[in-house]
Amino acid sequence: MYIGKPSDIKPSEITDRKVYQQRRRFLGVAGVSAAGLAAAAALPGLLSASRGVHAQARLAAAYQSPFNTKEALTPYKDVTTYNNFYEFGVGKSDPAELAASLKPHPWTVTVDGACASPGAYHLEDFIKPHALGDYVYRHRCVEAWSMVIPWVGFPLAEVIKRARPTGAAKFVQFTTLLDPKMFPGQRFPVLDWPYTEGLRMDEALHPLTLLAVGLYGEVLPNQNGAPLRLVVPWKYGFKSIKSIVRISFVEQQPITTWMRAVPSRYGFYSNVNPDVDTVPWSQRYERRIGNLFKQKTLMFNGYGAQVAHLYAGMNLAKDY
Repeated sequence: MYIGKPSDIKPSEITDRKVYQQRRRFLGVAGVSAAGLAAAAALPGLLSASRGVHAQARLAAAYQSPFNTKEALTPYKDVTTYNNFYEFGVGKSDPAELAASLKPHPWTVTVDGACASPGAYHLEDFIKPHALGDYVYRHRCVEAWSMVIPWVGFPLAEVIKRARPTGAAKFVQFTTLLDPKMFPGQRFPVLDWPYTEGLRMDEALHPLTLLAVGLYGEVLPNQNGAPLRLVVPWKYGFKSIKSIVRISFVEQQPITTWMRAVPSRYGFYSNVNPDVDTVPWSQRYERRIGNLFKQKTLMFNGYGAQVAHLYAGMNLAKDY
């Protein structure tokens, strides 16, 4: 994977948390129907505004996640200009520079596989039933850098329950849009396109696992995975697949994109484990973007109290 140079952000430039909290709500609403309808109604006109780095279109959020970290937020500028999104290129700045080619509306999400309620949904209809919340999560990359990002979204579990998977469904597989016109990086065989990822069913149902449609209280910018992306905060960032067009319920463990590309480095689980290096990167320390000094990497990215039980009895060095 490509290693770029992180931007050098002064502490004075980090958004104050109180300021962010005051401005992150476009509507002071509560309740599933109000927030869901407000978000869905806003999306058709707002998605086109998500192409630029400085999108200002606001999203309603009905609640704050009980899992939110109290750590300082990574500045918006870094979150939206320092990205891994190989569909736009291998450089950290490529997504922000090239993301205008992505047209996130109209957008269709197909739900299929071993479920009782499959279907193809317009993005607005897909989001409409769900209340949006604020999720301030840590994000950890295998390249030993990290961020703290305030996402806007809803639990993946809500979609799973709506789809009613059958007993045969043991895993959930996700697929990114395949369109080289929108994604110039797909014109090159850097990876086996389209990008795919997967989770075990209990991982997918965990309340930490999020489908995000925004960040910093705004519509999700193209370079961050518009209009819909996965966020799994206890796993490395490449598990958080972007620009999702298909969610499939499958019986067998999926062979994901990075497993196929470099199986010796990237396993299916991809949990943050400081004791297992991802060659050539040591995982024992990380540098939070915007900070000068490194810090120790936490097991499961600091979410061990919530998720460690999912892997009881497993060899977390072997099942990486």
